[in-house]
Amino acid sequence: MVLEALNPLHYNITSLVPATMPVATVPILILMCFLFLIWNHEETSSVPGPGYCMGIGPLISHGRFLWMGVGKACNYYNRTYGEFVRVWISGEETFIISK
Repeated sequence: MVLEALNPLHYNITSLVPATMPVATVPILILMCFLFLIWNHEETSSVPGPGYCMGIGPLISHGRFLWMGVGKACNYYNRTYGEFVRVWISGEETFIISK
């Protein structure tokens, strides 16, 4: 009898989850998507450069400067975006101007 009570196959798992659970999760998911869109929204800059994209853009541009060095990274961004480029170095917005 004790072994029957401890057997997980003895219980129906769907009876443990209330029927209102799916109804409550839909508004929460919609709210989370809305907050994600608001958090991801940014003002468009007139200066070209890599996008912010939830903080991933600054990490990628800073990593590129560490990996390639300042000269090669500047040349890469100038070839990709033009003479006036906005990048992030150490979390700060930095402008590269070259010709």
